[in-house]
Amino acid sequence: MKTGENNKNLSLKDRLFTIVFENDTHAGRSFDIALLWLILLSILVVCLESLPNLNQDYRTILSGAEWVITLLFTIEYIIRIWVVRNKLRYLKSFFGVTDLLAILPTYLSIFIAGSQFALIFRVFRLLRIFRILKLGRYVGESYSLINALKASRYKIIVFLQAVLVVVVIVGTMMYLIEGETSGFDSIPASIYWAIVTLTTVGFGDITPVTPLGRIVASMLMLLGYGIIAVPTGIVSAELAKNRNIKASTRTCPNCRLVIQDEGDNYCKNCGLQLEKKENNKV
Repeated sequence: MKTGENNKNLSLKDRLFTIVFENDTHAGRSFDIALLWLILLSILVVCLESLPNLNQDYRTILSGAEWVITLLFTIEYIIRIWVVRNKLRYLKSFFGVTDLLAILPTYLSIFIAGSQFALIFRVFRLLRIFRILKLGRYVGESYSLINALKASRYKIIVFLQAVLVVVVIVGTMMYLIEGETSGFDSIPASIYWAIVTLTTVGFGDITPVTPLGRIVASMLMLLGYGIIAVPTGIVSAELAKNRNIKASTRTCPNCRLVIQDEGDNYCKNCGLQLEKKENNKV
């Protein structure tokens, strides 16, 4: 198999880069699947450790499992830093920070002792829940969704500005219509009610009692059903524009930009010439 022969000629660092940062090979897919299960297991351990009536024996087992998971994540983090060319860019990136947060709390817990630091200790341990952010890296369609969100961000910002105008105007109107006797004792409280009503949440802690106030509330509720669909339509339109672009799992070894189109020969971010990959599906 020609692809296999090419992989044998690669250095250990290049092979690890392909496995860790790309998933279009059997080894890369296996690595991603293993990390997915490890992340889910770590989240389960964090959740179980928070149970107040958990037996001490189980706490010891969970603590041991946590250290094993942390060591595995540490090895993964060190490998990622080693194989990537632009190390500083990776360390400052979203996933670089997320990878650090996945291991840092456990190590920080070593240096925290004494009952006076119990609250800080708990906060550090709960930070491990952010490991769930690592899942985004291994969802194949996440990059398409992120690109669609980026492309539609200005339209969404304009939409949110329009929503802000509506809730401020309606909130002010309800403050004048209902007044303090109905719970609308300030404009910020009235705006809070407008946001809750527009999003169809309806906590019920503040409710209009006058006929005019109920009419305004009804109109705002009906408007809410239409507003909810707007961001979905904006993002869906951007996704539809990109549906014909053939996705790729290649990653630039210099700047870690995900190469979205398999036909690209150069990185759009740093200009590095990319190696052409042949079909290596197994």
